[in-house]
Amino acid sequence: MLERIWRSVLAAALLGALALPVQAQNYSGHGIAMHGDLKYGPDARHFEYVNPDAPKGGEIRLSATGTFDNFNAFIIKGNAAAGLGLLYTPLSIQSDDEAFSEYGQLAEKIETPKDRSWVAFTLRKEARWSDGKPITAEDVIFTLDILREKGLPFFRSYYGSVDKVEKLSEREVKFTFKGETNLELPLILGQMTVLPKHYWEGKEFDRTTLDQPVSSGPYRIKSFEPGRFIVYERVKDWWAKDLWTNKGRFNFDEIRYEYFRDFTVVLEAFKSGQLDFRSENIARNWATAYDIPAVQRGEIKKEEIPHEIPQGMQAFVMNLRQPIFQDRRVRMALVQMFDFEWMNKTLFFGSYKRNYSYFTNSELASSGLPSPEELKILEPLRGKIPNEVFTTEFKLPVTDGSGNNRAGQREALRLFKEAGWEIKDGKLVNKEGKQFAFEILLYDPSFERMALPYKQALERVGIDASVRTVDTAQYQRRTDTFDFDMIIGGNGQSLSPGNEQREFWSSAAARENGSRNLAGIADPAIDQLIELVISAPDRQSLITRTRALDRVLLWHWFAIPQYHLPAFRVAYWDIFGRPKINPKYDLPFGDTWWIDPAKLAAMQGKRGSR
Repeated sequence: MLERIWRSVLAAALLGALALPVQAQNYSGHGIAMHGDLKYGPDARHFEYVNPDAPKGGEIRLSATGTFDNFNAFIIKGNAAAGLGLLYTPLSIQSDDEAFSEYGQLAEKIETPKDRSWVAFTLRKEARWSDGKPITAEDVIFTLDILREKGLPFFRSYYGSVDKVEKLSEREVKFTFKGETNLELPLILGQMTVLPKHYWEGKEFDRTTLDQPVSSGPYRIKSFEPGRFIVYERVKDWWAKDLWTNKGRFNFDEIRYEYFRDFTVVLEAFKSGQLDFRSENIARNWATAYDIPAVQRGEIKKEEIPHEIPQGMQAFVMNLRQPIFQDRRVRMALVQMFDFEWMNKTLFFGSYKRNYSYFTNSELASSGLPSPEELKILEPLRGKIPNEVFTTEFKLPVTDGSGNNRAGQREALRLFKEAGWEIKDGKLVNKEGKQFAFEILLYDPSFERMALPYKQALERVGIDASVRTVDTAQYQRRTDTFDFDMIIGGNGQSLSPGNEQREFWSSAAARENGSRNLAGIADPAIDQLIELVISAPDRQSLITRTRALDRVLLWHWFAIPQYHLPAFRVAYWDIFGRPKINPKYDLPFGDTWWIDPAKLAAMQGKRGSR
């Protein structure tokens, strides 16, 4: 659960509350499901995947890379510190064993009509800021306004469908939506991380700050040194500690993030005992780097934990804002030049599976030809989307893994020629004699193992591809302003896609600095499909509409698909206790594991000094 809670405050959790006169046609309850029923009823005592009796205590040490100079993760300026999500309590929290259900956290009740044209939340009487002041409807209204006005561009898109917000009482707030059908909006508003109005009034919200925030969450900042470390301590008298949604969670007394600039140093720090837990994303490291005495003696545990999380699309992402990538045939040719089978065998020890969809590893992924239900959606767009959507099953090119990708090269050169590019004097040039050239921008040196072989393959057909690795701050600035040709990127997906699809693929997001539409996709047909996904009335229609969107994205060849692994690879020093059940849809660490005192005592002297 670390990644959902600690990576950034942007995704906090959701739902639960309201008041208003209850009408027979309105839903009112302790939580809400996107489609279907809630798993946990109003009398639930804890989530199934926690240990409600987990002991509290101890300190854990984790890693972060780059630097930080800001405790306000809601703005585009600066580099936000790791773990800031620990400071806040969202309106409600998403369960990790349901496709998309939310339960009241800051809010105790939610009400919404059948058409979900509005939602109202009732805040808990006991909800308090860290300075003791009550959390009120005014704070909720302030948060919506300030995030849309001065927050990350993401918020303007995410909350753009709110028409008005009203204070019904000191603890009751109602959001009314614009006319479009969007059944997800009550849950989207529940995701809001509420900010303290009294703290921010009179301050410049859109400036970086290292002042201690007034917060509402299970942790507060204990100490820090910019760019070196930040330590969070558990708030032992936290107002929400006895809620059923928090039983068995937030078990560590202190969480320390140590900052590193070199990814290889992070691994060595873990192996020497300076860090306690590591999520490994490099296949070579997983296969070879943990062959050390501590692992052999069982002091370090090395484990793959399966999950059912949609994997989205990690890929080489082409920036369509650059003229050389605007021709679909060029993009298809660049896909032909990527030899996944050789890379997987040679570089990744055969551990990965190819990404075949923008919703890989889920029932939302398209396959085969469109179903009759999909065709009803796609037919009105005929002539506006690639014709292959209707006639041909989407398949990525496959090589024999030998490294001799002659068939791919021939097909690539054919496509380049159709697009106006030919080899002359060993260079791929256009009619003006300008060579096809671009830069692959990276922030993690480990990605060079994939980018450099691809660069070499491109050189064989006369392309001048350069690889440049920069620090995380520069990378963030360049991607925020779309100042790149190609990057390794992707969009994580949930089991219930909705409003975030606008941020990923819409024409509006393509024009908004800091958005997640890194490819620069601006296509009216795709905009229409996004809105259909958002307005899906039930689970089956959501699946059908998402598959239709997936097909169109794939056949545009916006990206060069890479790989996924349907499991978490984790290594950790054997000091932890953990619940018997792993959640299906998240990494079972951060807020559900605990430090086992007996294991910690047995490990004394075997790790680096604390």
